Amino acid sequence: MKKMETVLIVEDDKLMRISLEDALKRAGYEVLAFETGTAAMDVLKEDCYDVAVTDVRLPDMDGFGIVREITDRKDVPVIVMTAYGTIKDAVEAIKLGAFDYITKPFSLDEFFLLVERALEIKKLKEDNIRLRKDLGRCYRAPNIIGESLEMKKVFSLIEKVSGSDSTVLVLGESGTGKELVATTIHYQSRRKDKPLIKVNCAALPEGLIESELFGHEKGAFTGALKRKPGRFELADGGTIFLDEIGDLPLFTQSKILRVIQEKQFERIGGTATLTVDVRVIAATNKNLEKAVKSGRFREDLYYRLNVIPVNIPPLRERKEDIPGLIEFFMEKYRSRLSRDARFSREAALALLSYDYPGNVRELENIIERCVTLAPDGIIEKDELPVPVASGQQAGQSAILSDVAAAAEKGHILNVLKLTQGNKTRAAEILGISRKTLWEKMSAYDIG
Repeated sequence: MKKMETVLIVEDDKLMRISLEDALKRAGYEVLAFETGTAAMDVLKEDCYDVAVTDVRLPDMDGFGIVREITDRKDVPVIVMTAYGTIKDAVEAIKLGAFDYITKPFSLDEFFLLVERALEIKKLKEDNIRLRKDLGRCYRAPNIIGESLEMKKVFSLIEKVSGSDSTVLVLGESGTGKELVATTIHYQSRRKDKPLIKVNCAALPEGLIESELFGHEKGAFTGALKRKPGRFELADGGTIFLDEIGDLPLFTQSKILRVIQEKQFERIGGTATLTVDVRVIAATNKNLEKAVKSGRFREDLYYRLNVIPVNIPPLRERKEDIPGLIEFFMEKYRSRLSRDARFSREAALALLSYDYPGNVRELENIIERCVTLAPDGIIEKDELPVPVASGQQAGQSAILSDVAAAAEKGHILNVLKLTQGNKTRAAEILGISRKTLWEKMSAYDIG
């Protein structure tokens, strides 16, 4: 629980107000407490509180006025307190924009759970807003590095699919950038100003999968002390990214299918049918066709997901992209770590020659490690991870030298482009002399 967040309370019952104020302060919150709505009105207009709690019946006004004042001005959750006989009023307040209600008398545990949940949702919304602002710049064009023919095909497909609401299935080995592709599609779509909710299906405990995806009602199971919205509900209007969907159990797959087909579901323990407008992007490193044949994945769900497949090739099949990726990650970690590190020729050739079974993620981890651990200046070959520095790998052939030469040529071209043709600066970045650069440019017929 984050400390020193501020809770605003409007409650005319002195004993209730003081009790809540004391309990919140003991828990580490700042508290602004008021007896009437009029007394609180000036503060309501300020950005000095994170969640508001108000009684629905006040001596000078009703709680509806408090809800309207807050929700019209800012995105702060409002919790309405109500007596049992006025639940109808609380429901009306929720229609006006209140976050939730709590019925008197209530326990402090129940009250704190609701406050913490309100703050959690507020933080999630704020994070989404920040993410949309940050990524709105990053994803105006595909933020995926690659000049190979294979990746140009991927870029073209991303551009085409981003303008639709069709379900997308991103396929590829671990570390190829499936999540980045999904993120790019979302932020180039008409839904870019709505939430992007990411779910790692393989990381969800089996007993909590449906609760996480679809939410639950209070009392639905042991420990369900409060109603909780699921990921599909939080993604309403936006996109949900179901990573590693091949790991979902069959009993959950049927419910995912229903959401895709009908846009409807029920929370666990609930009877109300919820309707959502969500675009589904799924990803997996598994062969779903084989999983269908073996009975581990529903055939109907597979066809619903596989409307537009996007295949991300492994890095070993597009080695001409490695130089650009190296330069991208070097710049990223040099800037982040304030280091002036660069690779020697031998180290660069070893990086260009490696197969990267962990794909782009492995390459990035190697660059981060080298820039972090190496002193400023040249990173030598023996400072690379052993598998990279050891040279030829299993499965490589004598043609490796030709591949390395082609990759080196591509790397030189990328660096020259980066320096706008400044050969002195390019030689410094490459860690070679200007004479050596001139010789390589001649050998590779670089004008």
